[in-house]
Amino acid sequence: MLMRDLARLLRPRSVAVIGGGAVARFVVANCGKIGFAGDLWQVHPERGPFRRIAELPAAPDAAFVGVNRAASVEIVGQLAAMGAGGAVVYASGFREADAETGDGADMQARLVGAAGAMPLIGPNCYGFLNYLDGAALWPDQQGGRRVDRGVAILTQSSNIAINLTMQRRGLPIAYVVTAGNQAQTGLAEIAAALIEDRRVTALGLHVEGVGDIAALERLAARARALAKPVVALKVGASDRSRAAAVSHTASLAGSEAGARALFDRLGIGRVGSLQALLETLKLLHVIGPLPHPQIAAMSCSGGEASLVADAAMGRALEFPDLDETQRNGLAEALGPRVALANPLDYHTYVWGDTARMTGAFAAMMRGAPALGLVIADFPRADRCSDADWEPVIAAVAGAAEAAGKPMAIAASLPETMPEATAERLIGRGIVPLNGLEPALDAVETAAWLGRARDPAAPVWPPEAPADPRLLTEAGAKDALAAHGVPVPAGMRCDGPAALEAAARALRFPLVLKAEGLAHKTETGGVALGIADVAGLRAAAQAMGGAGWLVEEMVAGAVAELLVGVVVDPAHGYVLTLAAGGTLTEIIADSTSLLLPVTGAEIRAALGRLGTAALLRGYRGRPAAGTEAIVAAVLAVQDYVGHHRGRIAEVEINPLICTPDRAVAADALIRIGGPG
Repeated sequence: MLMRDLARLLRPRSVAVIGGGAVARFVVANCGKIGFAGDLWQVHPERGPFRRIAELPAAPDAAFVGVNRAASVEIVGQLAAMGAGGAVVYASGFREADAETGDGADMQARLVGAAGAMPLIGPNCYGFLNYLDGAALWPDQQGGRRVDRGVAILTQSSNIAINLTMQRRGLPIAYVVTAGNQAQTGLAEIAAALIEDRRVTALGLHVEGVGDIAALERLAARARALAKPVVALKVGASDRSRAAAVSHTASLAGSEAGARALFDRLGIGRVGSLQALLETLKLLHVIGPLPHPQIAAMSCSGGEASLVADAAMGRALEFPDLDETQRNGLAEALGPRVALANPLDYHTYVWGDTARMTGAFAAMMRGAPALGLVIADFPRADRCSDADWEPVIAAVAGAAEAAGKPMAIAASLPETMPEATAERLIGRGIVPLNGLEPALDAVETAAWLGRARDPAAPVWPPEAPADPRLLTEAGAKDALAAHGVPVPAGMRCDGPAALEAAARALRFPLVLKAEGLAHKTETGGVALGIADVAGLRAAAQAMGGAGWLVEEMVAGAVAELLVGVVVDPAHGYVLTLAAGGTLTEIIADSTSLLLPVTGAEIRAALGRLGTAALLRGYRGRPAAGTEAIVAAVLAVQDYVGHHRGRIAEVEINPLICTPDRAVAADALIRIGGPG
């Protein structure tokens, strides 16, 4: 695959602004506002100073093309011919408007053809802001300023990009880039170019759609090699992979589950809000990922200590108990009247006493904690003085130095961490965090990013089959059994005589199932625990139909699981493991991975389920055979791997788990292609 060099475009020494009106004026003004020191050339047939691109003194490193779509195609071709470093195309009316214009896709293809090998960002985008070098190919207001180093943020939404430049959280932003239609240069390719800048400390992605999975894998690998953490806010969950689904799996494993599984696999941190994205990037910029999720929290208020403890519930964060060394240090600093715990309410007995506060904070940081979190809300500067908060800052800095561990100051409200204070804290190596919930989101994500993980195998790219058909349950089980999935002993029966034969060949108790039903239990198509021939006949008569499947019942069940695979057209083959049975969707106990997976990954995923307690043996009950479960899942993967491009869905529900077996009691397959 062609990898374009975006260095000239993103870090230009010369910029050409092509077009007139407010858009062009904003680009010129923004370059001046953030101090672009290179050549800035304006091209306009009437307002110049250059009337045509051919008049430029040299090929520009970067060009902002702010004209209509038809003229954009022509101008991009001229820029490419003269050897320009790249272009941003502002105009809309391309592929995103194909339904309205009827020729948008064709126009976009012409634009890409005109660009050739020259890098192109857009169309239908605002371009980028480079706050390191002062280059602003940006046609609107922006609230950032120059920095020496900082984070890069890449988004598919120009409006969100504007909003992010207006942040007042003290976050040093090195780049803001919008990707637009990604007609030629995709989000992952732009991101990979950004992290190559040694001044970029971390990368934030606002993602509506992943696009090129292989490019994202390359980005993740390069970020890992450079030790630059990546965090993403994924929005725009899609139901495309559920559109024609008949299984429980498809209800659990839509596009959003696929995106989560993909980011987890690649080691890209995930957040759920723009606030969390900014706070996580801030923490990563100042101190980087955390080695583990154990933290110490300190506040002069019992109410705030309780808030921290409550807000951490449901998050993968831990407040380790205090050891004897910590308790002794705290008692020395705080005296006998303070109840010692983590989170700590150190009261106001030492407020303003820098030495004793430093001693208390340093004592809390001995031992396990990877991060110290001090809660402090600063007064508003227009009506109050923050002089009494200076000892807190000094104590936090002193404790960080004494303990050799990172420290953060978190305001419980976003607005009570002033921008100037945040910037000052960053200058001292302290992480300023705005708002308790986003702060804990940031800490949790940083701890997740700090986990050691081996590089994963490339994701199997999605291949949606044409006209998939539903196999019978017997056919599905035969197909899976051929790849090693254990299934019950059974026979297909198409009449009373066949039922008699099944009764002679199989061991009671038996299960009778009507053929041709996707959800048999809900529609009365299953009879369990049949004890004799008469019961088998009666069940078949009551059930009706022309054909049945008779099977031996699986005894000794410890738990029931769902094992399913669906093709997510955006992310790949999504493997879902969940609590099984008829209440799968109601229980909502599931986790998703992308194929291919290893046995170790399956074991870890099983451990994340709420059902894991049953699998381990609950209240004296026997444990399920984990290795049998893993083997069954790997066998399902083997089947999918042998039929890639044909598989739409595979589901086992339930997989009956006993102490030594894992048996597919029911199976569903939708497959395309030849029979």
